[in-house]
Amino acid sequence: MGSKLKTYIKSIRARLDSGEPIEDPETFKTELLREIGFWQHERLIHLMVTMLFALLTMMVLLVLVFTASIPLLLLFLMLMVLLVPYIKHYYILENGVQTLYVLYEEITRRTMKGDLACIPEEFGIKLEPFNNEKNK
Repeated sequence: MGSKLKTYIKSIRARLDSGEPIEDPETFKTELLREIGFWQHERLIHLMVTMLFALLTMMVLLVLVFTASIPLLLLFLMLMVLLVPYIKHYYILENGVQTLYVLYEEITRRTMKGDLACIPEEFGIKLEPFNNEKNK
């Protein structure tokens, strides 16, 4: 999943960095929003699985502290072996979705032609129209 997300982000960035105008920006943005929704769902599922494994690992560790048991130690080690990759994968999904948000905002800036009134200025962020000459 992580490599698929990275490939998708690279394809969007390549399309934006090419400098060519987007033929149908609304369709492009709609497709990107749909893809963001899929990745948000994936991220939510992996968050729940990661939290479940983290809770199970902590419960087994707690029991292991009070009862020295070889089978519990093996269970703890197996859970840790699974937990570390889950955390890494969730990290990749979280950062990927955040990157997709930034790309969507960049597309919005490029396609609005100076009218940024529909994007709220929240958290002290002021959006400016994308100027290709200024960013070179």
